[in-house]
Amino acid sequence: MTETVVFPQDRTCPYRPAPAYLPLADQKPLAQVALYDGRRVWAITSRDVARRLLIDPRISSDRTNPAWPMMFASIAATVSDVQQKVMKIVTALVGVDGPVHNARRKLLIPSFTTRRINAMRPQIQAIVDRQLDELVSTGPPADLIPAFAGPVPVTVLYRLMGIPDSDHEYFEKKTYQLAAGPDANAAYDELMPYMAELIAAKRRNPGDSVLDDLVAERGAKGGTDDELISTLVLQVAGGHGTTGTMISLSTFVLLQNPDRLAELRADPSLLPIAVDELLRVLSIPDGVSRLAIDDIEVAGTTIRKGDGVFFITSLINRDEDVHEEPDSLGWHRATARDHVSFGFGAHQCLGQNLARVTMEIAIGTLLARLPGLRLAVPADEIPFNPTAGFHVLNELPVAW
Repeated sequence: MTETVVFPQDRTCPYRPAPAYLPLADQKPLAQVALYDGRRVWAITSRDVARRLLIDPRISSDRTNPAWPMMFASIAATVSDVQQKVMKIVTALVGVDGPVHNARRKLLIPSFTTRRINAMRPQIQAIVDRQLDELVSTGPPADLIPAFAGPVPVTVLYRLMGIPDSDHEYFEKKTYQLAAGPDANAAYDELMPYMAELIAAKRRNPGDSVLDDLVAERGAKGGTDDELISTLVLQVAGGHGTTGTMISLSTFVLLQNPDRLAELRADPSLLPIAVDELLRVLSIPDGVSRLAIDDIEVAGTTIRKGDGVFFITSLINRDEDVHEEPDSLGWHRATARDHVSFGFGAHQCLGQNLARVTMEIAIGTLLARLPGLRLAVPADEIPFNPTAGFHVLNELPVAW
């Protein structure tokens, strides 16, 4: 056994695993790591074991359990009233198990099918084209994140969910405050009545958005709006940030891999598999946290009831038993979609179809319309957030 690694660790590169994680892969399929407070938890690094555990009912997502493993001291020390309010939203869907989770998830599944998302392709294309028109008219250099990678998925998701265009900026601001910062209480207190009024408006004038579907479904079953509001806020608050990060980070990586970039430009039909390969390699969520609620035997080791379990995405997605030359990008890789970037099992990301299509159209159109796209500064001068949990570029200066 190597010396216990403290989890999480900072990355030294925005798209590669933290160097301190690499010894953990040698202990595959699982190893012990230490949290900030010294608590030892399990780190899963094998793709096959990760998939098996993520569908095991003895692995819980219930964040209200007192034994839930906190990744950061700042989370554990969150002011209680803020934590309780935000937890109410988080636990509406991703923080519950079993029949309760299944019932809530079932309400949303029809809204995120491949068929429905593919029907949105013309709308997504129009959103991408308009954003690129603005980018080009402003001229280089530009920061691609606020000018393109950020606004595109926000607009796409809000249109799908039924947030009025005139409210996008307001809703974006409030959901950001809800997720981070000292204004979470005020943001929560504003969002709840706002969503209640939006639901009432949908009842008066039904449309064809996800929110309209949910309102009709809940009304038919005589349900209340509380779970609906929490579920909707969770979806729109959490869905676009990851997609925007993937668009910017994918562009950054492609511009440093000219051969792969040239292949995509020469054959756009490779874009769907390229999106999954980028999702696999970049692994922007550092890990998925869970709690064992019973003893589980794994490869001759017992994960005990009450143990924290972390699935280290960047290592799982580079499992050498699954992917040949896992650190490299390849648009013809048969295992490109065998990743856990969207999770796995009952809690797998509902918005994955939307994320894939948005990335495909955004990246494909960007590369086609700006053949001279390049970084405006050296790659090592572009700042990024090295802290574990969620990896983002702070800016992406480009020219063309």
